[in-house]
Amino acid sequence: MFNSLSDRLTATFKNLRGKGRLSEADVDATVREIRRALLDADVAVPVVREFAGRIRERALGAEVSAALNPSQQIVKIVNEELVEILGGETRRIRLAKTGPTIIMLAGLQGAGKTTLAGKLAKWMKSQGHSPVLVAADLQRPNAVTQLQVVGGRAGVPVFAPHPGTTSDLETPTGDPIAVAKAGVEEARQKLHDVVIVDTAGRLGVDAEMMDQARRIRQAIIPNEVLFVIDSMIGQDAVNTAHAFDEGVNFTGIVLSKLDGDARGGAALSVSSVTGKPVMFASTGENLDDFELFHPDRMASRILDMGDVLSLIEQAEKNWDKDEAARMAKKFADQEDFTLDDFLAQMQQIRKMGSMKKMLMMMPGAQNIRQQLEQFDEREIDRVEAIVRSMTPHERVAPKIINGSRRARIARGSGVHVSEVNGLLERFAQAQKMMKKLAQGGGMPGMPGMPGMGGGGARKGAKNAPKKKARSGNPAKAAQELRDAEAKRKAGASAPSGAAFGQGAADFDPSQLNLPKGFDKFLGK
Repeated sequence: MFNSLSDRLTATFKNLRGKGRLSEADVDATVREIRRALLDADVAVPVVREFAGRIRERALGAEVSAALNPSQQIVKIVNEELVEILGGETRRIRLAKTGPTIIMLAGLQGAGKTTLAGKLAKWMKSQGHSPVLVAADLQRPNAVTQLQVVGGRAGVPVFAPHPGTTSDLETPTGDPIAVAKAGVEEARQKLHDVVIVDTAGRLGVDAEMMDQARRIRQAIIPNEVLFVIDSMIGQDAVNTAHAFDEGVNFTGIVLSKLDGDARGGAALSVSSVTGKPVMFASTGENLDDFELFHPDRMASRILDMGDVLSLIEQAEKNWDKDEAARMAKKFADQEDFTLDDFLAQMQQIRKMGSMKKMLMMMPGAQNIRQQLEQFDEREIDRVEAIVRSMTPHERVAPKIINGSRRARIARGSGVHVSEVNGLLERFAQAQKMMKKLAQGGGMPGMPGMPGMGGGGARKGAKNAPKKKARSGNPAKAAQELRDAEAKRKAGASAPSGAAFGQGAADFDPSQLNLPKGFDKFLGK
């Protein structure tokens, strides 16, 4: 979504690198480029003007002039200001103290409210809640049926007492206000702690439909009114947001279709103009493509600094802990890394979602965006097919895979023999690396891993004790030999127990404060 804006900002900051001091002309040029980048991204003009003004004011202040690295300080200022216009801090759902938490969805027609209702319900369910969906959109044809399908996929019940309309020619007959009230009452009776009310899409200029949404809000008194806005809407986002804010007084914003290729100006405009926080973001078509909106993380993505925290959270949520423990034990026991293990790891990665999305969360991903866009997600399917076409013995001992076996595996997986060869070569390299790590050798240029063996001094190691070189003078060398022999004899003749400089014969138990009769155990 923010690729264009990210590219422009990254290129602007590159021009500042290596400068020990920034002049006012440098700051003005940078602010001008930032202003152009935001306008090209369809950010509202008032927001751009205010944003650029704050950056210029801070950039010309003491915090940059006194900084050791002015260019990095400029990036820091832009990052902080981006976080501010995106909402400042993460805002979560305010849960009701008594009774069910009521969430009402409102937005334009086609913004994706119905699908988002299912995503939100599934997300709330994963947080330990018991949600129910209420089908109060009786205007759009088959909206009720769509919500029932989405609710079934999410594993969440749907309250739909009225079928709604089934075609554009049919006149709506149901009362969405009565349906919404009945849905809340149904949730109370069946002990659901979250109610998500899906309402009909409406235009900001449609006074009748906006009045209907206002009456629904007054009837059910929701804890949260979420305004669902299409991230690709562009400059009109501000006018639309103002209309809905005046009509239903929403409490939070949800950005839908954030995975699109539009410029993303709505995300940077709506929160700043309305003063309402962005709470959630929809990032794909699947029900799991839904996440809590973190302004600081989104700002980091825009500035190509990555979003490692979201990546870690995603891994923790999807990674199989038992499988991870099994691999850790196998690694510690220095067992061979097999193709079965390789396949298991591939399946774990697949659970985390799209490889492109995960890689784009890494810092500096914009530099390799073209390569990532050319990456074929089906490559993982091909690799899995190749491994599954092998026999169990071949997966454990890939060295036995000769030419005829490779041809058979290629036929079984529907690929060329060259792809099988390439996979086996990459696996052999990975296996060597895993073996080296398990033995404690570490990666090239890295120390051995503690507790994995190989940590002791190796032959020729730097820290290994060196033998003292013998003198080249014959007389001096002979004297050194005599001294060494004398030391050896002295050590051999030393009585046992003289580790602290006192022989056993000189030891007197009476000098110790021992219980009466204990000295017999000391052999005296």
